[in-house]
Amino acid sequence: MRRDYFTLDVHDVDWVDAGEQPHKPLVRIDFHGPKELLTERLTGGDGDLLSASETDVAFRLVDPLDTDAAAGVVGVTNRVTGDFVLELNEAADDVFRFIRAAREYGRTADADDGRYRVEISLDGDDLVVYEKQTFLVYDAEGNLLRSESLIPSGVEL
Repeated sequence: MRRDYFTLDVHDVDWVDAGEQPHKPLVRIDFHGPKELLTERLTGGDGDLLSASETDVAFRLVDPLDTDAAAGVVGVTNRVTGDFVLELNEAADDVFRFIRAAREYGRTADADDGRYRVEISLDGDDLVVYEKQTFLVYDAEGNLLRSESLIPSGVEL
């Protein structure tokens, strides 16, 4: 699926640097391609749309972390099959800022409600909304960067 079919907008992360009241970070991913393509990838073996527990969100760097303007790929995958649902390019600084806000929000909020929200929509209409707690970060070689990832306590990978 083409990465240019997607636009990504992030909300509720500025409060961290401003020292304001915590808000749950939100990432909105809007799809502007063939509807069937996205719905097929978001549909599980049972014919229903994948739930939050059936998906994983991750960021894979394509540049070394210490590179100015490092970039990477945000991906949502089907946890059962490992197949990519979607991928899109993002700046590492923006992703790490989002993860920092989710981490801080998780320290003050009820963890059962998720640390951040993902909304995936088709041309502006919500298709799925996920409350998530984990956001994994990998280097360009595919090694998990635990210190950069958002991993709830008690979770073993």
